[in-house]
Amino acid sequence: MLHIHEELKRGAPINCTSLSQTLEVARKTLVRDLNYMRDRLGLPVEFDPVRNTYHYTEPVDAFPTVKVSEGEVFALLVARKALEQYRGTPFHGQLAASFEKLTAGLKQSVTFAPTDELKSVSFKSIGVGKSDAEVFSSLNRGVMRELEVSFDYRKPGEAKAMRRSVQPYHLSYRQNMWYLVAFDLARNDLRTFAVPRIADVIVTDRGFKRPPDFSPEKFFAKALGVFGGGGNFNIVVRFRPGAAADRVFEREWHETQDLRRLPDGSAQLTMRLGALEEIERWVMEWGPDAEVVEPPELRARLKKTAEALLKLYS
Repeated sequence: MLHIHEELKRGAPINCTSLSQTLEVARKTLVRDLNYMRDRLGLPVEFDPVRNTYHYTEPVDAFPTVKVSEGEVFALLVARKALEQYRGTPFHGQLAASFEKLTAGLKQSVTFAPTDELKSVSFKSIGVGKSDAEVFSSLNRGVMRELEVSFDYRKPGEAKAMRRSVQPYHLSYRQNMWYLVAFDLARNDLRTFAVPRIADVIVTDRGFKRPPDFSPEKFFAKALGVFGGGGNFNIVVRFRPGAAADRVFEREWHETQDLRRLPDGSAQLTMRLGALEEIERWVMEWGPDAEVVEPPELRARLKKTAEALLKLYS
């Protein structure tokens, strides 16, 4: 049927006799296939008894090889909206092209075109990290081919960038930004690098073997977002009854979380993390609606930050 479609698309004069000789298929099979294309796939196939040939009565862009429901097409459209998180990386173009291939054949079998703008669903992320496509492509090549890379990396607040040589293990999109997990050769340790801070990447010809026991899930297990740390803190945060407690129950915050409703209507969230920096910033976002119960170190950090804020705004 694909061969028949291509012949009809280019306007070739075909009939069952000529197709039978070309494809070495019985004439009855070709008649059945042509009827299927017309009646089941909705293709504009018509037979001209004068010329004894088949033809398309109108242009056809693609053969509808995939039969899906309108709901499934809608899900694909939502997925395409979500592709924006990959903008600035080689994945964006590749995924968009793959999406077009998947949906090209659906235009004849659904009530709306997959290329139409999706009006009923939108995505918005605040503070999306910027990614240089060339930098990302080089890092991805190093990860995929297991080749050492070197690059300039400038930490926030530092005036100059430092040259780093690493074995790149994994690229991860977390908290609206891409990060590289790599083994730092000079520091002999696994480190996390924010991709927007990386420049002048060189992919070397020195190969390495990623440890078989490395997994991103294990690496980020003690992180609220990106940075896990080597600690082992039991975090307990209590949220005020009412709107704050209700909002906490609307999301999954961490793999280790234990979220429960207390008798007074407040919510208590318990989880185990490896560092305090990220959880401190997260608790601050809740303002007076959240109180850290444990550990004492985190309460002390928040008190110090609150005092600094009071001094700043007094």
